[in-house]
Amino acid sequence: MIKLLIIEDDKVLSDSIKDVLSELGEIIQIYDGEEALYEAEQGVYDLIILDIMLPSLNGYEILSELRKKGIKTPVLILTAKDGIDDKVQGFQEGADDYLTKPFYREELLLRTKALLKRSLGLFDENVLRVGDLECHLLNRTTKVGEEEIILQGKEFELLTYLMQNKNMILTKEQIFNRIWGFDSDTTLTVVEVYMSNLRKHLKSYGVEKWIKTIRNVGYMMEDQ
Repeated sequence: MIKLLIIEDDKVLSDSIKDVLSELGEIIQIYDGEEALYEAEQGVYDLIILDIMLPSLNGYEILSELRKKGIKTPVLILTAKDGIDDKVQGFQEGADDYLTKPFYREELLLRTKALLKRSLGLFDENVLRVGDLECHLLNRTTKVGEEEIILQGKEFELLTYLMQNKNMILTKEQIFNRIWGFDSDTTLTVVEVYMSNLRKHLKSYGVEKWIKTIRNVGYMMEDQ
């Protein structure tokens, strides 16, 4: 499942943005700059919608810190600051797109989809592909060629997260935070349990070998 972070201190506007983007996946809302930076630093989001004028830290500061730390999560700046200097600063700090308020709901949705399509390498709007393996995000189905693989709940989410980050090492902590959440009552070992189950389901189709274990670190799905 796609995971989005909305950083906007106006709670009414934040809810409106969430409503526009709710069809795309899971959405987390943050209203304070320092809290937003901490959340974004976890590196578990597919896209960040970022306001500039925020309490504690402004959007430029958040974006600058993320890029300094090597976090490449796509960022769409959404702000009332519409001057050319503001836009230039936003892109210089590492923004991927810039949309000024007030905005059209349709434009926000289309720009968000475009960024996700580019960053996640979607085959079309709702399909992830690695080799012959496909995950259809809307109906949550998985196929190898014409054969469907039955995956349950978090097994599907685990596979899509690996596919979204193909050729990149994901630590067990990143996987845990992404799928179970920071405040989950379960333990980190649940990642190993679900990874083992996922591999068993994929083994019959010969694609489990694409998931590599990086000793003492985490896992990686190799592009085929």
